[in-house]
Amino acid sequence: MTTVSGEQAGKRGRFITLEGGEGVGKSSNLAYVAGLLESAGLDVLRTREPGGTPLAERVRDVIVAASGEPVPPIAELLLVFAARSLHIESCIRPALEAGRWVLCDRFTDASYAYQGAGRGLGPEPVRWLETQVQKDLQPDLTLLLDADPEVGLARAGARGAADRFEQERGEFFSRVRAGYLERADAEPRRFRIIDASQSLEAVRIELRNHINKFLQNNVHT
Repeated sequence: MTTVSGEQAGKRGRFITLEGGEGVGKSSNLAYVAGLLESAGLDVLRTREPGGTPLAERVRDVIVAASGEPVPPIAELLLVFAARSLHIESCIRPALEAGRWVLCDRFTDASYAYQGAGRGLGPEPVRWLETQVQKDLQPDLTLLLDADPEVGLARAGARGAADRFEQERGEFFSRVRAGYLERADAEPRRFRIIDASQSLEAVRIELRNHINKFLQNNVHT
């Protein structure tokens, strides 16, 4: 395993995101990836979107809660980016500048997939908000856990009551998956696609291989 030198410790951290649709195992595998990074001697901040700060978590509750009030797609997108702005300025940027590695459960690729593709807004409003809110901030590595929506929704259904997104129809999640794969195809240097329909052991072997290679290229031994 690659380890961090004293020289490396003072440099800007790296930003890694885990992406994917419902039930692909992001949360459990986020903990696994964090363990790989920490075992290499890195100071890792684990976080998620929407959320990551107290106020952003309150916005998350509004976004995901199933309620009787319709939420227009553009309103959903604006709420997501409001939470993202809080998250970036209060959490992500300070951590990276302090030399910490940030590991995030979803980021802006999810907006392209869920609101852009799933809700049918297209990429343009997402791209405009991305420019305004993020400036030059982009993930250094994105691990996309990919599976047929039927597989993911079956897993998600076993977790308990469905949130507002999990209540959507299969066609919505097919569009979300296509949106993710389009993003990955457009940025192959940043994305690594993992077949999340495999066994957990097989998924983690792939994750470990991708992380080890990334560490080799981004830290000094």
